[in-house]
Amino acid sequence: MTQSTRHPRRFIWWFAGGVAILLCAWWLTFHLRGILIFGLREDYRRAVPYQAVPAGLTSLSAESCGQCHQAIYEEWKTSIHAHAYVDPFFQAYWRKDEHIWICLNCHSPLENQQPHLIKGLVNDDAERPITEPNLRYDADYQREGITCAACHVRDGVILGPFDDAVAPHPTRFDPRFRSTELCYTCHQVKSGPLQFYNGGPCATFFEFEGGPYAKRGYICQTCHMPEIERPIAAGGPVRKGRQHLWRGGHSPEMIQRALQAEVIPPASAVGSGDEARFILKVTNGGAGHSIPTGDPDRYFQVELEVKDANGKVVSHQSHMISRWIIWRPVILEVFQNRIPPLQSRSYYLNYRMPDQARAAGMTVHAKVTYHIMTERAYERLQTKFGLTEEVPHVFTIYEQTLPLTAHGPLPVIKTATAGSSSLVSSCGEPDMAVHEGMS
Repeated sequence: MTQSTRHPRRFIWWFAGGVAILLCAWWLTFHLRGILIFGLREDYRRAVPYQAVPAGLTSLSAESCGQCHQAIYEEWKTSIHAHAYVDPFFQAYWRKDEHIWICLNCHSPLENQQPHLIKGLVNDDAERPITEPNLRYDADYQREGITCAACHVRDGVILGPFDDAVAPHPTRFDPRFRSTELCYTCHQVKSGPLQFYNGGPCATFFEFEGGPYAKRGYICQTCHMPEIERPIAAGGPVRKGRQHLWRGGHSPEMIQRALQAEVIPPASAVGSGDEARFILKVTNGGAGHSIPTGDPDRYFQVELEVKDANGKVVSHQSHMISRWIIWRPVILEVFQNRIPPLQSRSYYLNYRMPDQARAAGMTVHAKVTYHIMTERAYERLQTKFGLTEEVPHVFTIYEQTLPLTAHGPLPVIKTATAGSSSLVSSCGEPDMAVHEGMS
């Protein structure tokens, strides 16, 4: 065998060996990393210990609480908290994650609601729990998700934000209800082994802490549980409390309050043959954290296009505001361009103006949509993980059409609806400066 024939064979063997090593490494990290996209932390690795019914009450159910706290109960019923366990997305994702136990500690957090007791973990591995049947498990109660007692009942006492409550059951003031601490447990999870996030997979607190709203004393409840004056319980005095709504990442109305968008046309008329520049400015003017936040799958799609007089698209561009994450064999957050509080991002559409007659019928169309997940991920939940009903997962947050010949300041649209150019959040303040970032 000549030297020239040995070298190619050696190269092939080295190449095959390298591929085999890479495949083995991929397989090992895939299995070592497991299915969880977050690590364990002491405050959410255990369910809330079993809670007995406080004296003076007949049940821990939300409906029982609603006999006296009717308005709060009716609000809770409409919330994502009330549907945290039965939510179709959660059930499909949980099936995808092989019904791993840790998810229940946020989605039905009371030991009363869970079918198994977690007595420990083999080698501290979340996927190898030591379990025993929970003889006090209540399946109907589990369906209440994040129910009243999940936050308000501990050791036979009803906890709350008031130190002067008078009630037919034991009560105690708990300062956590006037802070972000109560929300932190489930809305800021940490990274685990072989996971390289910037701030964790659900980094809402990481984004909020030290930000402009936190510095002014805002808490999560400021936006997600708006203040209201009313009797807390039937027959009680009118006092300042909070609505139990928790609108957030699944509410297009809440996203509209957080995100403001406007199209800025050229300052003056553009002649034929000259370039017209339109700017779509997107601002996070109403959220104390980056947008989108929470689940890493969420993103905004920004689209700018020019249409001719017949509606045909002659120029189109699309941008995403999201996180770019490699999921296998390790989790690696490669890049993210989400918008922090009180910052803006601008997108530019440059188009050479045609002759006057043709330009007169042409339009510029701007659109911002919010996506809970990609269409591919949604279809996968349907085909592989039992998502059997159609669930809204794409929402138009802003949409506007202008003549291509538009120029100068546009009239201000004051209605806070989809497609408006001025959506003002009750969480924003007019004297807080907005910082611009360019894309």
